[in-house]
Amino acid sequence: MSEQSGSRFTLPLRSNDRVFPLELLLDVVFVFAVSQTTELVIEEEPTWLSLASGLLMLALLWRGWTGFAWLTSALDPRNAVTRISIFIALGAFLLLAVAIPGAFHGGTALLFAGAYAVIRITHVVLGWMASGGDERFRATAGRNAIGGVVAVALLVTGAFMHGPAQYLLWTLAVLADYLIPAGVGSIGWNLSASHFAERHALIIILALGESVLAIGMGTTHAGVSAASATLAMAAVCLVVGLWSAYFDGTADAAERRLASLPPGPRLNGMARFNYSLLHLVMFSADIVVSLGVFTALTEPAVPLSLVVSAAFFGGLAVYLLTLVLFRWRTTGVVNRRRVALAVVMMVLIPLGTMLGGWVSLSIAAALMLLLMVLQRAVPTPSAETVAP
Repeated sequence: MSEQSGSRFTLPLRSNDRVFPLELLLDVVFVFAVSQTTELVIEEEPTWLSLASGLLMLALLWRGWTGFAWLTSALDPRNAVTRISIFIALGAFLLLAVAIPGAFHGGTALLFAGAYAVIRITHVVLGWMASGGDERFRATAGRNAIGGVVAVALLVTGAFMHGPAQYLLWTLAVLADYLIPAGVGSIGWNLSASHFAERHALIIILALGESVLAIGMGTTHAGVSAASATLAMAAVCLVVGLWSAYFDGTADAAERRLASLPPGPRLNGMARFNYSLLHLVMFSADIVVSLGVFTALTEPAVPLSLVVSAAFFGGLAVYLLTLVLFRWRTTGVVNRRRVALAVVMMVLIPLGTMLGGWVSLSIAAALMLLLMVLQRAVPTPSAETVAP
């Protein structure tokens, strides 16, 4: 087993691509925080502001999660120092989740900012210890630390404010924590490509699980009947279509491409853009789609509001277009069927405000199933060329 030595610690590096149970436990707590965010948006009549608040929360949660995806794709989670760091993160993510419902209007903003600070400090300390004597690695850890410090300072300051000032400062915190570390990237990071790809594939499954949860909540809220059960099955077909769009070829092709690259800046750059960034967009799109699923199931005869229709059909369009970009960036192949379907989904946004919720859900499910059938019947060319 290889090691990365620091001045006082020796941190063992990952010796295989297996996802360990402790990593999955962290994912479970992370998804609980995501569920809290979803409930924050759907608890009351969704507005543009509540939707923006949810997306802001998702961006912060993702920044916390993806830091550990990078760390555990290089460091062995069974090591005591790494394991303790993940334990600390578990507690911080739980506090983060508890604070989400009141982070903007309920007086728990400071708890949210403090929990986020613990997560980012854990990232920085563990990354610093892992860097050892590698100057490039240490420069990456240092830039990551700067981004974390600026973000936490903005979050804490915003926690003492209300209204537009809080939203502005927390938006700046997200931008700082994403953009400042991007100046250096992860040039010194010894990434395990297959493990990294699998971690992100698993998190997409968990995002789809939010739609499954919305199906259960919506059906229960509407009352179980033959009609609601039938509509719930249509919603399940939608989830199956979303799953198929990612896992029927795209995920495997992207993983093969990532694993084919030698360790170094090129591998890490592809991992950062295709997984840390594009998967954030896909993940967020899946979550906002669940808002439309829940609304259609609870009020099937009522047309979707503009906010919900934009979140539902727009989320589906963004998910499909991001998958197209993901596939193109890794293999050079453009899936024109997905582009066409994304355009159709965008056109359906105004129609969703005129049709009953059950009609919108049924149309979306039928279109995603049609895409799945076409993928199996007429596969997209699988050229493994490198995108420019």
